[in-house]
Amino acid sequence: MVSVAYMDPGNYSTDVSAGAQFEFKLLFVILLSSVIAVFLQNLAIKLGTVTGRDLAQISRDEFPRWLNLLLYLLAEAAIICTDIAEVIGTAVALNILLRIPLIAGVVITIVDVLVILLAHRPGKNSMRVIRMFEYGITLLVFGVVVCFAVELSRIPSVPVGHVFKGFLPSSTLTRSDALYASCGILGATVMPHSLYLGSSIVKPRLLDYDVKNGNVDKELLEEIEDGYYDNYRPSVTAINWCMKFSVIELSFSLMTFAMFVNAAILVVAGATIYGTDMAADADLYTIHDTLSKLLSAGAGTVFMLALLLSGQSAGIICTIAGQIVSEGYLNWTIKPWMRRLITRMVAIIPCLIVAGAVGRKGLNQTLNASQVALSILLPFLVAPLVYFTCKQSVMTIPPASVEQAQAEAYADVANSAVVVPVTSTRAQAGENNDEEVGVTTTIATTTTTTQPQTVPEFRFRAGKPLTEAVSYHNNWFTAALAIAVWLFIAVLNVYLIVSIGMGRS
Repeated sequence: MVSVAYMDPGNYSTDVSAGAQFEFKLLFVILLSSVIAVFLQNLAIKLGTVTGRDLAQISRDEFPRWLNLLLYLLAEAAIICTDIAEVIGTAVALNILLRIPLIAGVVITIVDVLVILLAHRPGKNSMRVIRMFEYGITLLVFGVVVCFAVELSRIPSVPVGHVFKGFLPSSTLTRSDALYASCGILGATVMPHSLYLGSSIVKPRLLDYDVKNGNVDKELLEEIEDGYYDNYRPSVTAINWCMKFSVIELSFSLMTFAMFVNAAILVVAGATIYGTDMAADADLYTIHDTLSKLLSAGAGTVFMLALLLSGQSAGIICTIAGQIVSEGYLNWTIKPWMRRLITRMVAIIPCLIVAGAVGRKGLNQTLNASQVALSILLPFLVAPLVYFTCKQSVMTIPPASVEQAQAEAYADVANSAVVVPVTSTRAQAGENNDEEVGVTTTIATTTTTTQPQTVPEFRFRAGKPLTEAVSYHNNWFTAALAIAVWLFIAVLNVYLIVSIGMGRS
């Protein structure tokens, strides 16, 4: 499911443009972006696996409210930028496949196949549905891989050494236009919303493991709230298994299929469009026309069909990530179809304006610009992930005695006694029976009442009780590497912003 974010219309467009303008020289950027994506996604998986919470939930617990609100707005901006790419990709695919006008195609994207959102229905039986969705995505990815394998075999003869030389850094990368294209590839590859998805999608896998291995009894399973897993914390055995299995699975899928597809798109564009009159304005239409002439009309149609399906699938994943973000940062639950409608409405407004004003060329530029915007947002949303995985208190599982003490403390707060002043009025008789004086007195009485309070809810730890703490925080090498990756992304984007401001990009 995470791999879908690495093969969406944004990737298609940025790779086509990069190949058409710079031939194979930006293959190094695809390789570097894929390595960075694998590293950051592994951190996200590690965070979600150890804590049993996603990135947004931990941010809400650890950060002040103003910072959470800022991060929420940045995350929502990233999701909208991603959805813009899905809107444009879907509209282009519909225009080519069914001859639907671009403006009409943009409007049609409001109507989505929301049935796939069932894949994100959490609960103890969700793993089977999620696995079915994963199988569907696997078939789609496999079909795209086969398509590009065939296309690579049919492109004009190009020396293999010349192609693989593109995976090495070159002086071309320092050019301002190449830097702009590189940031687009980086933003399209290292998608910010996929970090939230990666930290959350491991939850049903952890619970599924604990249930199958008898680490969760029936009473505890009933206590787990259906939909949020707020009362569940995974066992150490589940954490160790899930981190090992998920990291291997993710690294393999991203470094083989996802990177192959992105590299293949760039190579096909570089081998067929580079150096031609179409190179300067190459877009999704250009690659479709080229494939149709180079291979067959069917090959171009398959490419567009894959683009359509990937746009829809990526849009669904984007909605799921949006749900995670809003629930995590704001504790605000909104139905997935309503969120899909809101984000899609926000996304289609600029697309409608561009499609109506400048048409095809404007849509392609908007698509590429949305990916650059994702790259600029990336450092702000990656920083909390690096911080939390390095923080020992977040990444440490306390012993059972400490968790039990926490549970008792929470219970004491919930049932604490409060002093309530009570006012009463009575008639006090004087010494003479015929003289009564009305006296109003205030008597302070102590009564024990239960007041509604916001109390942190104790989380149930699955598996055997721990006798000592177990820490999973980043070691010094991983921490140094994570900081270095963050600095690289931040410096690259600062340089890009300065270049844009000076008119060089």
